[in-house]
Amino acid sequence: MVGKAALVTSFVERALAYESIEVGNYLKAIELLNSLQFGFKDVQMFLLKPNLNVVLNLVGLHYCIIWLGISADYAIEALNNIRVSERQVCVQWWKLGRWFYGFRLRDEFHSRNVSLGDLMASNKEVIGVLNRGAVHEVIRVQISGPKPTQTSWSHQIAQV
Repeated sequence: MVGKAALVTSFVERALAYESIEVGNYLKAIELLNSLQFGFKDVQMFLLKPNLNVVLNLVGLHYCIIWLGISADYAIEALNNIRVSERQVCVQWWKLGRWFYGFRLRDEFHSRNVSLGDLMASNKEVIGVLNRGAVHEVIRVQISGPKPTQTSWSHQIAQV
């Protein structure tokens, strides 16, 4: 199981371009966990660790809630025991601008910094975006560690 966990970890770390991951790769990582038949204890042992990237913690947590059907209360209790429930994650998404009298308005930028514990307990909007990915009116979704400022994705400069 250690080798399988290393496979998932390396996939997510490769997909973390410029410290954020696109939602397509995020969902592929969750599907990879499912194909490797990870259980709740496996996720706890290998992905819900304080020394790992918060995105890996989120991948493991989201997998447990969605694919394994673990209740949110049980998952939050496990997060508290492992001491990762207060870790912050930033989810940013862009919605297609709506039409107004024949003119298309600017795309809408949304950004939420939320702790892993609060995410599963009460933040349905962010969970919905993470589950759906970039479909319908949502044109791009990025997941990363907490961000202090909000910048448009069209103005970001790649750091090497």
